[in-house]
Amino acid sequence: MRLSALGPSVCLALLLSGCGYNTIQSEDEQVKSAWSEVINQYQRRADLVPNLVNTVKGYAAQEREVLLGVTQARAKVGSIQATPELVNDPQALAKFEAAQGELSGALSRLMVVVERYPELKSDQNFRDLQAQLEGTENRIAVARNRYIQAVQNYNTTVRTFPDNLTAMMFGYKPKPNFTVENEQAIAKPPTVDFSAQPAVPAPAPAPAAQTPAASAPAPDPAH
Repeated sequence: MRLSALGPSVCLALLLSGCGYNTIQSEDEQVKSAWSEVINQYQRRADLVPNLVNTVKGYAAQEREVLLGVTQARAKVGSIQATPELVNDPQALAKFEAAQGELSGALSRLMVVVERYPELKSDQNFRDLQAQLEGTENRIAVARNRYIQAVQNYNTTVRTFPDNLTAMMFGYKPKPNFTVENEQAIAKPPTVDFSAQPAVPAPAPAPAAQTPAASAPAPDPAH
């Protein structure tokens, strides 16, 4: 009697709170927040790429293929609209992840090229950009892990009884998650060993000394 006297809206609110509705809402917001941080850090990396490419080009313009690969990978990343709705689309998320992986690979190849140019490695502007890139890659790894955990919590809730009944009633479905074969490898920032000394080619062997031919003995004047 008391419950019915509270009114239909209050009864509905009590019913929903007991069936996980509020939990689903809270965890859905956590997923959105974690996704925003992932996008923020990926954008931070993308913003570093033009200056990094231009700096490397100043010392290694002949590495055209590698530089072009980085530029094209960044353009591909920028062509994907990373909207909040993307986290609900497995194909769109996979496409986004693949594009980011291509940029990670292109940057790693660029760092390998840098090893061949000691003048570039000693350039202060490049060293600053490299430090920013390493820091951003680390923040990307942290943001990805938080997103993975947030999606895992949400998916567990919407699949578990009795919360799954509320999820089905209101159309809340499990969300796709990052799926990489080697999370640790992709999270490893591209680095340059500034302490390594460039390889010095071994000097060419000196030509063998020419031994003068032995002179014939002088004739004996007595004969």
